Amino acid sequence: MTSQTLWEARKYEEVFGKTISPEERPDFHLSPRTGWMNDPNGFSWYNGKYHMFYQYHPYDSHWGPMHWGHAVSEDLLHWEYLPVALAPDEIYDRDGCFSGSAITLPDGRQLLMYTGVVREHLANGGHNDAQIQCLAVGDGVDYVKYEGNPVLTDKDIPKGGSRFDFRDPKMWRQEDGSYRCIIGNRPADGSGQILLYESQDGFEWHYKKILAANNDRFGKMWECPDFFPLDGKWVLLTSPQDMVPSGFEYHNGNGTLCLIGDYDRETENFTEEADQSVDYGIDFYAPQTLLTPDGRRVMIGWMQNWDTCNHRRVQEEAWFGQMSLPRELSIRNGRLYQQPVRELEEMRCNQVSYQGVTVSGTLRLEGIKGRRVDLEVVIRPEEGCDLYRKFAIRFAQNDLFHTSFSFRPGESVLKVDRKFSGSRRAIIHQRRSRVNHDNGRLKLRIILDRFSVEAFVNDGEQVLSAVLYTDQEADGISFIADGTVNMDVVKYDLA
Repeated sequence: MTSQTLWEARKYEEVFGKTISPEERPDFHLSPRTGWMNDPNGFSWYNGKYHMFYQYHPYDSHWGPMHWGHAVSEDLLHWEYLPVALAPDEIYDRDGCFSGSAITLPDGRQLLMYTGVVREHLANGGHNDAQIQCLAVGDGVDYVKYEGNPVLTDKDIPKGGSRFDFRDPKMWRQEDGSYRCIIGNRPADGSGQILLYESQDGFEWHYKKILAANNDRFGKMWECPDFFPLDGKWVLLTSPQDMVPSGFEYHNGNGTLCLIGDYDRETENFTEEADQSVDYGIDFYAPQTLLTPDGRRVMIGWMQNWDTCNHRRVQEEAWFGQMSLPRELSIRNGRLYQQPVRELEEMRCNQVSYQGVTVSGTLRLEGIKGRRVDLEVVIRPEEGCDLYRKFAIRFAQNDLFHTSFSFRPGESVLKVDRKFSGSRRAIIHQRRSRVNHDNGRLKLRIILDRFSVEAFVNDGEQVLSAVLYTDQEADGISFIADGTVNMDVVKYDLA
C-alpha cells in the first residue's frame, strides 16, 4: 500500500517534471526529475535494465528530507524516469531515506538497503541524526519496506562507533550465496572506518569486523563506500569528509578516495597497497559501481561538490544536481583508470579531424565547436622547436565566457579553470593535477554535455570533472599555445 507521503511525492514529480524541457537538462548525464539530486543509490542491473536511484528532494532544488528518486536505462546514457521509489514515511526513517544499494534476490525480487534517519532534538536547540539500516523489496517500480526494519542499529556498531555517523550500506552477494555489506561509520577517534556485515538471506544481518580504518589519514568520516574485485586486485572506494590536501591529491575537502589492495576471502582481511584520488577536478563525490552483464565494472558519481552547491544558474531553478558520465574501470600500473563507457561512441556523429596542426598563439579550427561534444586532442612539441611553455583549450566560449584546461609541461600540471564561466560568486573555480607526459606529449579526451565537462587524461590515467552553467550559446572552442605545439584533433558531436 502506497503511503500518503510517497503518493504525494510521486504526484508532485509527475506534474513538475513535465515543466522542464529536455533542452534545459543535460543530454546524457542523469539529472533529477525535478528538485534536488545528490548521491547515486542502488546502481544495479535488474530485469534487463540499468537502475539508478538517487538522493532526492523533489519539492525544492535545495537539499531537504531525502527520498529515493528512480530512473532506468538500457545504455547508461539515456534515462527514463520511474516514480519515486522510497519516501521518509515510517517512524524509523521519518527524517530521511539516506543512501544505499540494491541487489537481486534468488526469487527475482529486487532488495534495497538504505539508511533511515531520525532527528533527535537537543536541549540547546541543536539536533543529531540517528542513523540505522533498513530494507525494502520490490519489482523494479514499487517497493515495500521490510516489516523487520530496522535490520541494523546502534547495537550492531563496534564499541566507540557513532550512531550518528553510520550510513550508506553497499551490498553484494558472495559466490556461496551468502551476502555481505559495508557501511561507513565514525569511530571514537573522530575519523572514519568501514564496517563489514554478513547475512545468509539478505534480511538478517550481523556485524563481522572493521574492514578498513582511516586512523586520521584521509579526512574524517568515510561515506558512501564501495568494494569490489578488479583486474586481480580489490578496490575500496569511499568519500571522506574534511580532507587535507597532500601534494596534488585530495584537494576537494569532501573528496573521493580509492584504496587498492588485496582481500583474503577466508579471513576477510583487506590489505591496502596504494591510494589515490578518484577524480582530480572540482565536482565529483559519492561514486557507486556495478558489474554490467558483459563483465565491465562501471562507476557513476554525483557530479557536484558540497562546497559549491550554491553555484547555480539561478536560485529558483527547477532542478539541481547531475550524475557523472558512466566510467569503465580498470587497474593499470597499480592505478585506477577510468574511461567513458563505450556506449558513448555510438552517439558520435559529424566527425571533424585535423592532424599535425601547428599552434602558436590562438587558433580556431573550422567545425570544432559545440556543447555536446567528444573531443580527442593529442599535443606534442613542434619538431625543431623548444618545449612549449603552456598549452590551453578553451570551450563553452563566446566573447564573454569560457572555461579552460591548461597544461604546463615544465611543471607537469594540468589545470581546469571555470572562473570566466559566468559565475557571479567567488567559489571554487580551479583545480590543478600533476599528470604524466612524454617530453610534452599529452593525450586528452574532453566530454561536454551542456552543463558539464569531463577530461580523461592519457587514456584514463586521471579524470577532471566540473559542472558549468554558461549560456548554451557559448559554444566556441579554441586552442592557445605559449611556444609552438603540434596537435592532432578529432571532434564528434554527440546526439
